[in-house]
Amino acid sequence: MNDTTQYSSSVQAADEEKQYIENYVDLAAKRIGGETLICSDDFFAEMENLLKPGRGVFIDDKYTDRGKWMDGWESRRSYGRDDGREFDWCVIRLGTPGIIKAVDVDTHHFRGNAPAQISIEACLSIGNPDENTQWTEILTKHDTNAHSQNVFVVQSDKTWSHVRLNIFPDGGVARFRVYGEVVIDWQQFLPGELIDTAAITNGGKALLCSDMFFSDKNNLIMPERGKDMGDGWETKRRRDPGPDWIIIELAKLTTIKKVLIDTCHFKGNFPDTFKLEAAHAADKSTAIDKMQWCTIIEQTKLFADREQWFALEGNEQTFSHVRLNIYPDGGVSRMRIMGYVV
Repeated sequence: MNDTTQYSSSVQAADEEKQYIENYVDLAAKRIGGETLICSDDFFAEMENLLKPGRGVFIDDKYTDRGKWMDGWESRRSYGRDDGREFDWCVIRLGTPGIIKAVDVDTHHFRGNAPAQISIEACLSIGNPDENTQWTEILTKHDTNAHSQNVFVVQSDKTWSHVRLNIFPDGGVARFRVYGEVVIDWQQFLPGELIDTAAITNGGKALLCSDMFFSDKNNLIMPERGKDMGDGWETKRRRDPGPDWIIIELAKLTTIKKVLIDTCHFKGNFPDTFKLEAAHAADKSTAIDKMQWCTIIEQTKLFADREQWFALEGNEQTFSHVRLNIYPDGGVSRMRIMGYVV
């Protein structure tokens, strides 16, 4: 039997949609480990498409032996089912457990075949869910619009590891995003282990930056090396000495020991130099403009398309935030802040 606890939710206006997309992590994203596990039916289009990047594409004259090719997850029409169920569903394992703040059920290009309604259930499970899993409804049944981003707020402060997207009675969804805050079990790390507390998968957050004209600030703290030049943080060309900057909130107070600045794929547009500053905020409510910044790596030359490590020997201070300054502008693929957590 499912846990039927319900949480109030609402569709957000366009300006609020942007707030959730920019300020929270997509916990279901493939790039941080999100995965579609099982679905009731994906006759017309595979469930794996749900977690792909972008909003999906439409190719007018492309067909498969089952019908029109669609860039999303699409089930057959409900009267073609033979098991009596009233809706279709897909189970997604989040890349990392977290507190869910909002979901985006994007029906891009699904115009005459979008579901009429959706609901969301969630669970916290060490392994993959099975028939004995207790699911909690975190988003009650809501109407959806065709060919639209349907963003709903989720009012729950619990940690979840899996979600189940239910569509009523059938249809197609192009992309599914689960925006929230990463929750880390710090017991998984060994005592004295160096941890990248800037990493988005460990709870680091890209708070603010001076510019992200060419690519998003969150790319800087994503897993693995960047796959291309678009998979990094890149600013537009300045016409003054700069610098451009980005502020990262570390997952926990950290004694920083090593720093990586990786300019992978940036060859004619890497920064000439960088400087790294850090601050210790008393709590997370401290305003950015009230923080006291100190330099932990002086302004230093950078090189194209290269991993560049820097050791902070002798540092015993703890920091909650770092600010990367790049002179005068350019692109950095990844930054790692390795240290001991408090």
